[in-house]
Parts: sequence; C-alpha cells; structure tokens
Amino acid sequence: MKKIIYFIILLIPFPILALTYPTLHYRNAIIYDLTDNNILYDYHSEEETSIASLTKIMTTIVAIESIDNLDETITYTENMDSLVRWDASVAGLKVGKTYTYRDLLYASILPSGADATTALAISISGSIDAYVNKMNALAKQLKMNNSHFINVTGLDAEGHYSTAKDILTLLKYALNNSIFKEIYTTKEYTLTDGLKVESTINNSQNTYDLSRIIGSKTGFTLEAGLCISALINSHNHDILIITIGAPTNKQRYNITDALELISFLDNNYNNQTIITTNDIIKELPIKYSNISTYSIKPSKDILYYLPNDYSKEDIDIKYTGLEELSYKNKKDSKIGKVEYYYQDKLISTEDIYLKENLKINIFKIINQYKYFLIILIALILLLIISRKRVIKRLSK
Repeated sequence: MKKIIYFIILLIPFPILALTYPTLHYRNAIIYDLTDNNILYDYHSEEETSIASLTKIMTTIVAIESIDNLDETITYTENMDSLVRWDASVAGLKVGKTYTYRDLLYASILPSGADATTALAISISGSIDAYVNKMNALAKQLKMNNSHFINVTGLDAEGHYSTAKDILTLLKYALNNSIFKEIYTTKEYTLTDGLKVESTINNSQNTYDLSRIIGSKTGFTLEAGLCISALINSHNHDILIITIGAPTNKQRYNITDALELISFLDNNYNNQTIITTNDIIKELPIKYSNISTYSIKPSKDILYYLPNDYSKEDIDIKYTGLEELSYKNKKDSKIGKVEYYYQDKLISTEDIYLKENLKINIFKIINQYKYFLIILIALILLLIISRKRVIKRLSK
C-alpha cells in the first residue's frame, strides 16, 4: 500500500517555486547587474511617476557635459536664490559668494541642493526653461521614452515624471562619466567657501550601516514618496538599485529597503558556474585521422550571476561551425563559435580553435575506399592480362 501511495505522489506535478523578492515599501523598483548587463528584478518599473530629487541625476550630468572648466567660478546671485522654492532641499549657498562649477555639482548630488541646481541652470543656459530643454533633449537621446522634465529640482509639477526603468537608463549613462561617478560615490565634500556638504544618506540621526552603499542619490516629495538610487557591490558584481514611492515614516524606508535588498542579493545570488572546462559541448567526427572524434569544450568556466536556485534547464548552448574535421584542419585554426544563453539571453560567446594536430591515418583512407581499390586493382590486373594476351597473339 505504501508503494502505491509513493507512486501516486511521484505522479503529482508539484510547481517549481522561483526566487521571490521580499515585499517591501516601494511602489516601483528595478535592480540591475552592471557587470553582466542583466535586469535581476523588475517591479512596475515602467510606470510613470514623480521622481523627486532623482531628477538631479539628469540635472548634474547635463551640467557636466556642458561645462568646459570645472574650476571656473560663478557668483550665487539674489536672482538665482529667488528661483529656489521654499520647500526645496538646499545645500546652503550664500548670496554674493563665489563657487566653482565643481562645487555646484557636488552640492547638487550630495545634499540634493536645489540652490546648486538652479545656479547651474542659470549660469549655463541663462534660464531654467532653456536648461530643462537640454535635459529633455538628453532624455530623448537616451530613449527615455516615458520621461519628461519641467524643472531642475524634481519638485512635484504637472508634466514632470519618469519611471524607475528610465532612471536606470539615465544612471547607467551618467556613471560612464568619470566626473559624475566620482561625485556620486562621494559621501562628503568641502566647497571652496568652507561649506561642508554631505550625502543625504549620511543623516545625523541615521543608525544604519551604510558601508555597502558605494554611491547614491535619494529623493522625496509627497507624490514621489521616498526614493533612492544606489550603486552597490555583491559577490564582485556592481549592481544598481532604484526604488520609488516608499511611504514617509519615522523610518527612512528608501534606505531600509535598499539595505534589505542588498542582504537579499548577498544571500540568494552568486557567481554560478554554469559550464566548466570539462563539459563537452559537441563531438565532431574526424575523417582519415589518427583519432575518430574531437570534443569541443569551453576554454574557461562560464560564470553568471544567478539565483542559487537557478535551473540548468534554462541554459542553452548553440554551436555554429564545422560539422566534420579531417587531417587537413590545422592546429590553432578556427573551427566554429559557441554561444551560451540563460533564459534566451546571450551571456557569453567564444570562438573555438582546434587544439590538436590531426595526423593522417593511411589505413583509414584505405579502409574507406577498400571496395573501390579492390575494383581498381582488379581492373588493372585484367588490363595487364589482356595486354599480355594481345602481345602473345601478335608475336605468333
């Protein structure tokens, strides 16, 4: 009876549970592996929403690309100061004081200073509207199709919106700029007038361990909620985390969510060895050589950052190239190419070169054509016999 029950259990199709991310506080999120160019997690990432001070990523990269000399100085004017809304976060720039463009860039990202972004816009383009046009032009260039900017600060405004996925596109682009990356990964900076500015995650009331966050830009408005973009590293992979829409509370949910996601990645992902150098990808037959088959193997282990519960069935290997070899194929010559896929995504490719000398085997050639050779020899013998008979008759 027990055997029958066991057999029935084996026939029941139990579902395979995929890795499930923790339920946290954000409305929109995306996690991206920069090292492997792969989206790890997507939660309503294409939903248009207010993005608060994540806007300043765009403001800052546009400024960097517009400035010839970062050490050029400008004066922070009364006009600039008057354009800063009372409810905006500021770095603390003083009217009448001079600052370098470098100062303004750090003051825009670290303390999320609306005074600094306003000063950049006015000094570079002459007006907020003209500068915003440059921001929208870059958004169009980057194919941020679900984004539109109205201001340089990120304060809630009709027509000012983006998505977590578009912010990811923007941040990837910005981090390719060495100046932006240096600013984004700096925690504190002292301006030329002696004013010290700190990253918004370095709050005096903060009790969290932020050592894992390499760089960040946070944001908050009533419509956007608490937001964060963060660069972290997990198992030697650079990873971007973007969340939008966490509710306001005594806890800083944008930061606690980011820290929980980091822990989740650490515990559930790793560099998985999906193919080893001992794995045989394909066996090619060899004609007329001392060996009959040639085994194609990877030149190195193929690693990919995947969940610990990933399925081998999601791995696909495609070989294109010669389907047969012979002694004519020379050592170190290219014979094909192998592509490695995970869930239909190309993760690695390599050219395949012949690693052995394929020597000719005369006996295999003879064996291949033995019937032809027998017939040929027989014909030759018949011709010889016939010739001798003809010669003998003529000699009579």
